[in-house]
Amino acid sequence: MKNAIVFGATSGIGKSLTELLVKDGYTVAITGRRLTLLEALQKAYPNQIIIKQNDIQNVKELETVFNEIVTEFKTIDLVIQSSGVAFINPKFEWDKEQQSINTNVLGVTKLYTLTYNLFKRQQFGHLVGISSIASIRGNRSAPVYFAAKAYQKAYLESLYIKTKTIPSKKVFITDIRPGFVNTAMALGEGLFWVVPLEKAVKQIYQAIQNKKRVAYISKRWQLIAWVLKVVPAWVLKRAT
Repeated sequence: MKNAIVFGATSGIGKSLTELLVKDGYTVAITGRRLTLLEALQKAYPNQIIIKQNDIQNVKELETVFNEIVTEFKTIDLVIQSSGVAFINPKFEWDKEQQSINTNVLGVTKLYTLTYNLFKRQQFGHLVGISSIASIRGNRSAPVYFAAKAYQKAYLESLYIKTKTIPSKKVFITDIRPGFVNTAMALGEGLFWVVPLEKAVKQIYQAIQNKKRVAYISKRWQLIAWVLKVVPAWVLKRAT
């Protein structure tokens, strides 16, 4: 039986991916801030889920929880990072900026380094980061969120390049870049191409199984990514 950890499993993509992993035979350690939601998920699959309450913003606590899971499981096959916060914050309210930085940059970086070092010791493993289509360009309404996702994209790519130094060639890095998915994380009103959660998670899980390097969710968002990469900044300034 394979072992997985899902960070941010209380709702949305993380919760749904956990359910697919369990159905696929994994034993899963799930983490998140809301203990009651973790307990409800464990109750549904008591023989395959263990819970560890955790706020990814607290990097010291994060490291403790990560090491506890590794000690219990011995080896880890898959780590999914689905934790995140998102705010529409055009006025740069600092408490919102700080929460986003602490979660989407500081906490995520700590988790990625812990995971990479573990997989290097094991000589195998698969790290999956849920970044975003937001990683491609900037945005006036949520600057720190878009910047944080760009950071995650670059960091995951760096880890992928770094796996060249692992002799086994059995460590994989996957960057999942969703567009708008019907979850609480979807920012703004009047959004287009909003992907139902079930469809999004199905495509994400397929990308994980195929060990894709990068996957846009849904697949048609790859077209938007291409446009965003080439459009001049003055066009975005007028449009966004």
